[in-house]
Amino acid sequence: MKWFIITLVVASLISSVMWVMPSPRQRYQASLRLKARQLGIQVKITRVSLPRALGEVEPEMRTIPAYHIARTNLERSERDNWCCWEVLRVDTLDNLGLPEHWSWSKSQAALQPAALEQLNHLLGQLPDDVLGVESTPLSLTFYWDERGDEARLDYLHQLAQPLLEQKI
Repeated sequence: MKWFIITLVVASLISSVMWVMPSPRQRYQASLRLKARQLGIQVKITRVSLPRALGEVEPEMRTIPAYHIARTNLERSERDNWCCWEVLRVDTLDNLGLPEHWSWSKSQAALQPAALEQLNHLLGQLPDDVLGVESTPLSLTFYWDERGDEARLDYLHQLAQPLLEQKI
């Protein structure tokens, strides 16, 4: 009986340690987010309200990692007059000027034709696991499902550079 109790206690301790250990997916996310931090990208888990898709009654809410690439080249007057915009990968009626399967979530009329062309070029190059792109005076944000590797993160960082440089 004494050995049974000792075995039970040891098994309980081992299971507690295994429960606390991160899963392979969590280890992968941690290394990816560490790489993002090294590139100067801030990662936050955020809730995104998708626009109501065609044929849906209620809009969908998703919790997804947001990769914020800081804007460091704006003057104060540019920040004060910035027009924020957000596009998401969902089919809605509010998709004027965007490629197929992308829709506006905020401020569709805010972009000039040249900026819209640059945005469409970016959207055409984004991987399928990027849910959306948002532009604010503070950052350019990618809503990304983290299904790629570190090379995908580098690719997203490269794609963001023209929009950041051209202040779109």
